[in-house]
This record gives sequence, structure tokens and C-alpha cells, in this order.
Amino acid sequence: MLKGFKDFLLRGNVVDLAVAVVLGTAFVAIVTAFTNGIINPLLALLGGTDELGWGIQLDPDKPATFIALGPIITAAINFLMIALILYFVLVLPATMAKKRFSTADEKLTENELLIQIRDLLAADRGAASNGKHSFVTEPEPSTDGKRGS
Repeated sequence: MLKGFKDFLLRGNVVDLAVAVVLGTAFVAIVTAFTNGIINPLLALLGGTDELGWGIQLDPDKPATFIALGPIITAAINFLMIALILYFVLVLPATMAKKRFSTADEKLTENELLIQIRDLLAADRGAASNGKHSFVTEPEPSTDGKRGS
């Protein structure tokens, strides 16, 4: 059970995911500071003189009915900026490096790999029927009637 857990932790995808979460969190802090310092004041200019900010007041007598559009736009800008930064800083360079340094075997599609496996198995079956050595062997029947030796 512990070996399986160790294998899970040391699998490349888990490490990549952990790095992505840490870097994503760091980028969130940077982008949030940028939007709070620059984007929000610019959005406040669009809101006019209303102290609640940029949005729509459904009932003028009740401040709780104010629909704030500024935070929604700020969140959308945050998301787009984080996605762009992560794509151009992490995903694009990693994809280019993988293409550049991958071997020819890694470039095979799943169908091509399955075709190679099928051909190897067919060749092995043909070699076994000709009496040649096969890497897939059947257990020899024992003299006492049980399978295996």
C-alpha cells in the first residue's frame, strides 16, 4: 500500500501539478495587486460620482440592491491575465522543449503504437509456430497433470 502511494507521489504528473499550483498562486497575488492598483481605479472613473462604484442600482432607496459590475470585470481581467501569463511563461516553453528534445518513439500516436504491438505479437506467433523461440511462452505441462513446472 505504501509503495503505491510512493509511486503516486513520485509520478511526474503530481509534481507538475504541485508546481503549477504554487506558481499559479504566486501569479494570482501579482495580478490581484495589479488590478487593485491600476484596473480598479480606472473602472471607478467609469462609475462616475457614485460612491458604490460601477454598477446598477435596482432600488434607489435600498443600497443592498446594488449590482456591482466592477468586481466582476476585475475578476475576469484577473483570470485572463493569469491564463496568459501561465500560457506564455510555462505551457508554451514546455511544449516547445518537449517537441525539441523528444525522441522519435515519443512522437508516435496511440494508433501507431497499437499497430506496432499487433505486428510484434503476430510475428511472435508466427515464430512460435515455426519452432523458433518466443518471448510469450506457455507453461509446460507437468507429469503429474498440474500446469506449470
